[in-house]
Amino acid sequence: MNSKNYRKTGTISLFDTHHATEQLKQKGNPLYRLLKVIDFEMFRGKLEENLLNHDKKNNAGAKPIDVVLMFKLLILQCLYNISDEMTEE
Repeated sequence: MNSKNYRKTGTISLFDTHHATEQLKQKGNPLYRLLKVIDFEMFRGKLEENLLNHDKKNNAGAKPIDVVLMFKLLILQCLYNISDEMTEE
């Protein structure tokens, strides 16, 4: 499968992911439990196949947001009935 080039969401240092994960564990955040139970990467092939525009004539414009990340966000919005603004926050 081709590796897609997605836009970056920010600069991440060496330990940022580890610290964020530890904070989620300590707070008992249900999102952490959801990520432990579901391997969202298994959806990547179908999402990229059906959602990305494969007929682009050039690479102009913004890079797409990672399809798995967007899928996770949509699921969370549906589960918790939250708006786009709340999701960003």
